[in-house]
Amino acid sequence: MRNWSVFLLVMAISLLGSGKALAEGKSVITVKGTELNNGVVIVDVVKDGKGYDLQCNQGASGCATLKSGKYLMVELPKNTGMYECRDVEVYADTEAGVDASKKVGEYCLTEK
Repeated sequence: MRNWSVFLLVMAISLLGSGKALAEGKSVITVKGTELNNGVVIVDVVKDGKGYDLQCNQGASGCATLKSGKYLMVELPKNTGMYECRDVEVYADTEAGVDASKKVGEYCLTEK
């Protein structure tokens, strides 16, 4: 019984820690455009005045082309997500009147 309690305590602490990391990595991005290049979806975005690319493999779960506009981006903790890079999830922006809890895609974030 004691081992089970320790396990639950460790899991609770892990979940709280990852939630804090997710909360710290939120930012609003502006999508400028999307292109397809050899099976890779490349989304051109601006975050805090700096240019970035979001990339994912066409046909992969969570890979979507995005229309121009504002979105909420959450940087995932290291070694989390489907890509081996700075993995991010993108959500609809609340200002657009869309449900912000709906994930629209998961991408690899690269600086330009």
